[in-house]
Amino acid sequence: MQIGFMHISEFFKKPNLGLLIIRLVLGVTFFTHGLMKFIGGTAALEAVGSAMQSFGITAFPVFFGGIAALCELVGGLLVLIGYKFRFGAFIVFLVMAVATYTTFNGFGSFMKFAWALEMTAVFLGLIFIGPGKYSIDKD
Repeated sequence: MQIGFMHISEFFKKPNLGLLIIRLVLGVTFFTHGLMKFIGGTAALEAVGSAMQSFGITAFPVFFGGIAALCELVGGLLVLIGYKFRFGAFIVFLVMAVATYTTFNGFGSFMKFAWALEMTAVFLGLIFIGPGKYSIDKD
């Protein structure tokens, strides 16, 4: 058995395993984000939904917060299991695009803006890449 740089570099050439790791981490994370918003009740949903003010929408913040939480919950689960993956990634992408805009528009700090922008880019990229072979969807 030969151990060397070439063998190590071949070991890491597993894009489907990489996609599985990304799906598992992001799926659990966003599922939990959505769940925590619902557990936080009306106050948490209103706080999230109030971000729509940056689009000039001031009515129904609890409703809009609920939509965002539901998108994170369902989208996170779909990304996690790799079922209807592109749809799941798309609805989380939409939530993160709104978060990017609202934090850029003065409703948050640079760190919140940067994280939202990063997640927007990641989910947009995943829409194009697909779930990989370790998923329920088979591209």
